[in-house]
Formats: sequence, structure tokens, C-alpha cells
Amino acid sequence: MTNGIITKVAGPLVIAEGMRDANMFDVVRVSKERLIGEIIEMHGDRASIQVYEETSGLGPGEAVESTGAPLSVELGPGLIGSIYDGIQRPLSEIMKVAGNSLKRGVEVPSLDHKKKWHFVPTAKKGDQLVAGDVLGTVKETNAVVHKILVPNGVQGTIVDIKEGDFNIDETVAIIDVNGKKKNLEMAVRWPVRIGRPYKRKLSPDILLTTGQRTIDTLFPIAKGGVAAVPGPFGSGKTVVQHQLAKWAAADIIVYIGCGERGNEMTDVLNEFPELKDPRTGNSLMERTVLIANTSDMPVAAREASIYTGITIAEYFRDMGYTVALMADSTSRWAEALREMSGRLEEMPGEEGYPAYLGSRLAQFYERAGRVLINGTDNKEGALSVIGAVSPPGGDISEPVSQATLRIVKVFWGLDANLAYKRHFPAINWLTSYSLYTDQLEEWFAENASKDFMQLRARLMSLLQDESELQEIVNLVGMDALSATDRLKLETARSIREDYLHQNAFDSVDTYTSLKKQVLMMRAILLCYDKSVEALKDGADTELLIGMSVRERVGRFKYEDEKNIDREFEAISTMLEKEIKDVLERSED
Repeated sequence: MTNGIITKVAGPLVIAEGMRDANMFDVVRVSKERLIGEIIEMHGDRASIQVYEETSGLGPGEAVESTGAPLSVELGPGLIGSIYDGIQRPLSEIMKVAGNSLKRGVEVPSLDHKKKWHFVPTAKKGDQLVAGDVLGTVKETNAVVHKILVPNGVQGTIVDIKEGDFNIDETVAIIDVNGKKKNLEMAVRWPVRIGRPYKRKLSPDILLTTGQRTIDTLFPIAKGGVAAVPGPFGSGKTVVQHQLAKWAAADIIVYIGCGERGNEMTDVLNEFPELKDPRTGNSLMERTVLIANTSDMPVAAREASIYTGITIAEYFRDMGYTVALMADSTSRWAEALREMSGRLEEMPGEEGYPAYLGSRLAQFYERAGRVLINGTDNKEGALSVIGAVSPPGGDISEPVSQATLRIVKVFWGLDANLAYKRHFPAINWLTSYSLYTDQLEEWFAENASKDFMQLRARLMSLLQDESELQEIVNLVGMDALSATDRLKLETARSIREDYLHQNAFDSVDTYTSLKKQVLMMRAILLCYDKSVEALKDGADTELLIGMSVRERVGRFKYEDEKNIDREFEAISTMLEKEIKDVLERSED
């Protein structure tokens, strides 16, 4: 233990002397109230400490005690369904100890050390195991089987392992490591600033299906991919993240509310337990870990919350699960960096943010990926990261948005104008992009449709054309357009309103399978192609635009998945009949 003395207090920053034996990133206890802090700078025996709790009332001369260990999280059964603060203290336990007001210096264990879990071994006596191999399993919730892994840096022969009910501190197996016996428990600790090891990263060429048409079709994200959702206040970032949490093809969800307003985080805490998991029919919390760090909590804890969340996510990835991490929002996290950088009197970068903002963001996002996990089985795990960015006034030219866009491969740009028009998701199709599209081409051909990318390209082309034609209409009116261009505008309207617009609260429309997405695209484009042909044969434009089949195409998205083939056939038949009627009426 290293003991020092406080010499200066500046908000969340505390300077202490006499800390010669302490190390960078060691956790310290500050003052007699034992506030939690972390050393972020060392100059000789002088340590700069960021304190994760309110520092009012602290003064020079008070004691600082180093624990000699870095900021770590406790990993084991009991994580799923928990709600933590930024440094992995369970809020429900804090409430039992401190009541509704969050008191300083509260010490509560991250996991329940008394609860018994039923451990079922998958390894047996005499097995040779390496780090990452599965020792056994614990049924944590109805949705999650928690795999107990051989800890990193351990390999040897199992000497003893037994089934039974254990708490997380009790020995479940004994392993012989080079002649020395080592007891293995169900819980391990891991430093949050160090990524958990794996064998190698794999190419991001498998789609993370989300059931959201704008995302899956136009701007897809790969398993193990990284995406940014920037947008102004009220543009629907939180709803997009809720939809992804509910419908993305992920086994585990880790949701970090980083510096968001208290009422927004309250909504999340209230809604997640009530959201029905489409996989099991039970509460979504049965496969979710929530980290709540609101804007009125100490600023420094925001900085830690992102690392706490991604370390927990990596832990489940190492079990071979697909994990989706939602960070809402990295802008608030960057503000915490700016605050600490200012207190440390560092040379500021653009808009007062520290010069190392970009590299810190990159360190966070690069921990995502689809990987070959440790162990002898060559299994895969994936960790996808979706970060919301809240630029002031929706201006994405500010440093956090720009630094994020240089790192991530998918940009879902939310548009306030679309949100005000009640267009959900309000992802602007002209400014957003996905750099995974080319790598996913083969996957789409095998799993969706051979011509999926051609259909997608045609949709994008029509939306681009609409943007240009709309400028002409605004200047000189609709009459200036040719008949073909008017059909293009009508088709683009159908793409926008019938395909890209999706009702998150409709039981059918909230999720669309890839098969249905393909049929919906085909229906819209078939309508366009047949109308263009009929136009060449002398059909009247107004009659073509007024066909009632267009309304049926618009209602296709509300059709149940089991009826989609029949409905597509019905639309095709109705289209043929109506085109024939239009041609006959045009001749008259």
C-alpha cells in the first residue's frame, strides 16, 4: 500500500504527493471518506488522480491510499440483468445501503458473492485445458447460458471438477499448472483499459441483421462492425438504439448511458425490463447489461463507463457469443476527457478537446471485431459497437463527430427534418454510408437473393435522381418534368414512404426479414418497370400514377411474414391487370 497526501483539489482532479511506489492507472482511495479515484498522471512522487465521486469538501493534507491494482471489473455469473454505474457498482445495492440519494464513498461488491449458482461441468478430470476453454456452464437466465472459462494465462490438467451449487468465490475446479495446483472460481477480475486477448481478428463479411430496412438494405453493419449514429436532439438516436437492442441478431446487449440526461436514462431503465425479447418472449433484460452514468453524476466516471461496458462485452464475446454494445453518447464521454484535460492544464486541441481525442476514440472502437476466441475449439465471437454522437445543434463538423467518422465504417446520419416529418428511422439516405457493403456482397447473394445488390443499387439511384428532380420541381414546378421523370418521382416517394419508413410500434412492421425486404424492393421496382413500359406503349401518365395497386404495394410492409409470397403474387397479378386497363383507357 502506498499512502500519500493531497496537495491540491480542482474539481474531479486531485493532486497527491508521496505516491512514489504507485503506478499509472492504479485505483486509489481518497480521504477518510474513501472516494474512488484513478491515477492518470505521474511526475516523480506526485500523482494526478481523477476521482469518480463528488470532491466537494476535500482539502490539502488529507490521506490518499493506493490499492496497487488498476481499475478492474468483476466478471462472472450475475452480470446479466444488472444495472451498474460507470465503475461497476450495482445501483440496486447502492440504493439498499444509501437510500435514494447517492452517497459518497459507498463500497458495494459488483456481483453477489453469496448467491449460489448451479455449475454443470463440461470438462472432466484429466482433461488438458488452455486459457479460454470452457470448464462448465451456469444457467444465468432463460436466454443466457454463462460459460465459465479457464482464465487467461492458465493452462494445465484438470485434477478435480464437480457439479453443484457454488457462489462465485468457491472453487469449482482444480487445475495442475506445471506441478502446482491452482483453484479456479467462477468470477475473475480484468483491468478495463486492457482489451481481452483473442487469437486473431476475422474479416467483417457476415451481416448483423437488424430487421430495420434502411439499415439492412442501404447501410448494413457487419458482425463485429462499428457504426456511429450522429444526430441533433430529438432526431431519434435513442429509438434507433432501442430497436437495434431488441432486434439485432446479437445474443447479449450491453447498453451504456454515458452522460445522458437523467430522464432519458430513466426511460431506458423503465423500458428495457418491459421490452419483450422476440427470441424468448421474456423481458429483454434477460440478455442485457445496463450501465447508467447520467449527466448529473461525477464527470470522471463517464470516462470509465465506456471502458467498463466494453470489458463486460468482451467477456461475453470470449464465450463465443455475438455481443452488441450501444454507447449513448460518446460526445458526453469526450466532454469528460475535455474537462480532465483542462484540469491537467494540457495544451488543448480543436474546440478545447484534448489533442489525443482521436486516438482515445480509436482505442475504444478497435476493441470491436469478429474474432477467433482463445481455446482449443477455434470458435468465433463477435463484438459490434454502435456509438451515438450528440453534436451541438446537429453540426457534425465538430471534433467528436469528425474523429468518430475517421474511425467507424458505418455512418447513420440522423436528420432533424425527417424526424419532424415523423419519418422513422430518420436516417438520411443521401448523407449516410456503409463501407461494409462490398465485403457483404457475397453474403447477401447467398443468404438474401442473388440480385440483392442490384436491387439495392436501383433503389439508391432512384433516391439520388429524386433529389435532383426535386430541385427542378421547386424552381419551375411539376409541369416542367417529362412523363418518365414524374414516374421516377412517384417511385422514389414509394421507396421513401413504403420502404424506408418503418413503424417501430407496429407489431408487424417493427421487424422485416431479409426475404420480405427483397420482395418489397421487387414489388416497388416491378411497378416502376411496368409503368415505364406502358408509357412507351402510349399509356397516360396520370392514369399510371393513379393505379390502386400502388396503395397495395404501400400496405405490403404490414403483411405478416407467412403471407408475403402470396401477397407478392397478388400484387404482380393486380399490376398486370391494371396496366392493361390503363393502356385500353389511354387508347380511348
